[in-house]
Amino acid sequence: MLVRLTRLVISMPRRVLLGALILLVVCGAYGATAAEHLLAGGYSDPNSDSARAERVLDETFNRGGIQVVLKLDGPDGVDISNDANARAVGDDLIRELRENEYVQDQILSVWADPALDTALVSRDRTSTLIIASLDGGEDLAPARAVEIEDALSGVRDGISVRVGGQALVFSQVNDQTASDLLVAEAIAIPITFVVLIFIFGGLLAAALPVGIGIASIILTFALLRVIGSATDVSVFALNLTTAMGLALAIDYTLLLLTRYREEVERGLARPDAIVRTLATAGRTVAFSAVTVALSLSALVLFPQYFLRSFAFAGLGVVAVAAVSALVLTPAVLMLLGDRIDAFDARKPARRLLRLPAPRPREPEETWWYRLVQWVLRHALSVALAVTLFLLVLGAPFLSIKLGFPDDRVLPESASSHSIQQEIRDDFDDDLSAAVTIVVRGPVDRQSLATYTSALSEVDDVNSAGSSAGTFVRGAPVAPGSPEDSRDDVHVLNVSTDQDPMSDSGIAQLDELRAVATPAGTETLFTGLAATTDDTVESIYAHLPWVLGLIAIATFVLLFLFTGSVVLPLKALALNILSLSATFGAMVWFFQEGHLGGLGTTTTDTLSATMPVLLFCVAFGLSMDYEVFLLGRIREEWLRSDRTRAASDHAVALGVARTGRVITAAALLMSIVFAAIAASEVSFMRMFGVGLTLAVLMDATLIRMFLVPAFMRLAGRANWWAPRPLRRLHDKIGLTEELPEAGHEGKPVATTTPSKV
Repeated sequence: MLVRLTRLVISMPRRVLLGALILLVVCGAYGATAAEHLLAGGYSDPNSDSARAERVLDETFNRGGIQVVLKLDGPDGVDISNDANARAVGDDLIRELRENEYVQDQILSVWADPALDTALVSRDRTSTLIIASLDGGEDLAPARAVEIEDALSGVRDGISVRVGGQALVFSQVNDQTASDLLVAEAIAIPITFVVLIFIFGGLLAAALPVGIGIASIILTFALLRVIGSATDVSVFALNLTTAMGLALAIDYTLLLLTRYREEVERGLARPDAIVRTLATAGRTVAFSAVTVALSLSALVLFPQYFLRSFAFAGLGVVAVAAVSALVLTPAVLMLLGDRIDAFDARKPARRLLRLPAPRPREPEETWWYRLVQWVLRHALSVALAVTLFLLVLGAPFLSIKLGFPDDRVLPESASSHSIQQEIRDDFDDDLSAAVTIVVRGPVDRQSLATYTSALSEVDDVNSAGSSAGTFVRGAPVAPGSPEDSRDDVHVLNVSTDQDPMSDSGIAQLDELRAVATPAGTETLFTGLAATTDDTVESIYAHLPWVLGLIAIATFVLLFLFTGSVVLPLKALALNILSLSATFGAMVWFFQEGHLGGLGTTTTDTLSATMPVLLFCVAFGLSMDYEVFLLGRIREEWLRSDRTRAASDHAVALGVARTGRVITAAALLMSIVFAAIAASEVSFMRMFGVGLTLAVLMDATLIRMFLVPAFMRLAGRANWWAPRPLRRLHDKIGLTEELPEAGHEGKPVATTTPSKV
């Protein structure tokens, strides 16, 4: 199929490129506004108890939405809660909030409820809070919080008014990420182009991978806007699209151009060299794309649309990058021919230094070949040393703790972060840490009072309130609000100063859940602690299915690619070993805060969705390089006499022929991911740093050391498969079909499947 497609493309390269240009213009205009059609949330499981509780609160009480917090700061020495001027400003703000159609019924202020003094007034009495909730959930509330900030923030009669809260956190994360995306593109694209000039020498050759990468990004943006009109898609999917589109397009084009140059050096005419390139390297690209896509598609199993969005983006960008590389590269090569190497940037440098032009070298003469020969001679020692090193790097991963993103994912300069930090530092109680409980079912007032009183006796609970009253340490201190009960639905509020992201906050939540509930009722817990706990539990519950799908799909695909059951198992084991080291580094930096958390605010947890996303993306990219390397090793093995020495020679030649490509691709890909690491949002910085480390470790320690070492130790067993599976591979396996030079008919098979 690839040969037929390539022959069609090179028969009319101008038409193909013109059609691609028209498609890019149309998709560019359509996809330019993709961010406006995507959503900012999607972190929580919509089927969890906390999400169900929020829906009940919204539908029954018109409350429970995402908080927006107004912080009022008065002059020093003035008790703001008793200041007439401050109260007048507060009354005006509350009135304006009530006029907003998206603000829910319950608005908290010290003037309306003096019992909340410790939660709403700072210790020095100069600051107070007004807290409201917004309709729309994680999807729509952030934009509505921005409208409130624009309308209400400023100075009124000497009182400073600032707006924060979780709704504004989501909005500012969205805005910061969009800004960081532009910065990442501005960093990655020019640097990548310069590095490609040094790799290829020619300016045109360097421009081709970057051009295909940009085309992949444009087309996938348009695709995401289409998907976003049909289902929920996170705006963060655009970041993955940019990174993966550029990285994979460069990877694929780099492989194709390198193989094309090899075929030309062997004396093939341009059309034959292009067809042979697509029949070999093109097949590897197609197979690699399928492998990466399957790793990312497993994310669709998670209920959080934040993670599902990356499955959509990943599938789209991988498909677009692969198709763009397989279609546009042969068209450009056919149209430009030898001019692809024009404007060789290295020639002036050679003339200036009076250096001779480099002569083509055989693989056996390269540094890569000598390195692998050394590894093969010391295979056991290398395998043990590198494995031990990776296990030590991965040790911190054993203490990983997952949490929910809050204001601290933003830089300290962000208003929502600074306001929330002031609340943590200056107020006795933090209402954002409160636990809300929905009780559904028939319950009398006495039973509700008993349950509320028991909740207030849990360690480190400041108070518990319901329509039956407010209790402190089991004793009633104030009457309850009748608005907290409607029909057979009751809402209870538990005030605590425990950090909801901490172990103690989750432990307290477990104690609250263990309190005996009124007979015949259902209780649903929500709040930041409950949402965090439910999110982590949901991820762990779905993780085995995701990992299982990735492992099975990878095993099957690599078996079809190689005809071996040993090589897929080896690939899975080495990839997991490499990724465990990456996750160990992530815990060390971003959870434990070493090296200043690389400039982020640490909370002793990692954002719950990021490790899963990082695993799926990094695993797919690792398989990308695995396929590149195994493709060349297998070519050499199929040409050999299938002896132990032939296996070693195939490994050495495979690494020698792909070492430069894989190293260059890893360098370029790490530049792209390092640009994402410049993000001011901590979990995106973690994503960028994690992928950079994963790619570099995989391309060096794994591909150059562990793979040759383990293949040396396995010998001919590398290509082993049980007899029934060998027969199955003979029937449906992926075998190479190389067209003869100048042959215009169907491809002619020049190799056969492994028959070990």
